[in-house]
Amino acid sequence: MVMGIGIDIIEIERVEKALARTARFQQRLFTSKEISECLSKPVPAASFAARFAAKEAVFKALGSGCELGWSSVEVVSGSAGGPEIHLTGQAAQKAVEIGVQEIKVSLTHSRQYAAAVAIAMGISQSPVGVGG
Repeated sequence: MVMGIGIDIIEIERVEKALARTARFQQRLFTSKEISECLSKPVPAASFAARFAAKEAVFKALGSGCELGWSSVEVVSGSAGGPEIHLTGQAAQKAVEIGVQEIKVSLTHSRQYAAAVAIAMGISQSPVGVGG
C-alpha cells in the first residue's frame, strides 16, 4: 500500500555554488558513500543535486522534514544500477512508526534541474497525512 509520496526539484546551479563555497555542505548533507558516488560521475553537481532532491522527496513521503537528519536518508546506486534508499537513525525510526517498509525512488536531471519522486510503501491502514 502507498503510505506517502514526495517530489522535489532543485536547480543544479544552486548545488554547484554551495559545493564550491564549502566542503561542509557535502559533509552535512551527504554520507561518505554518496559523496564518493557523486564525485565519480561526469557531472558531480548534477548527481549531488539529484540526491538532494531525493532526500527532500523522501522526507515528504514520510510526512516529515529535514529534522530527521540529512544523513539518515542515504541515496546510493543499487546492484541493478538504479537508486536505492537506505534509512538509518531518525528516518528509519519514523518509517517504522508509520508502517513504511520500503521506499522507491526515481531521479532525473537535465542541464538545469534535478528532480526526484519518492514513494513510501507499507502496511498501515492510514496513509501519511490522513488522520484516523
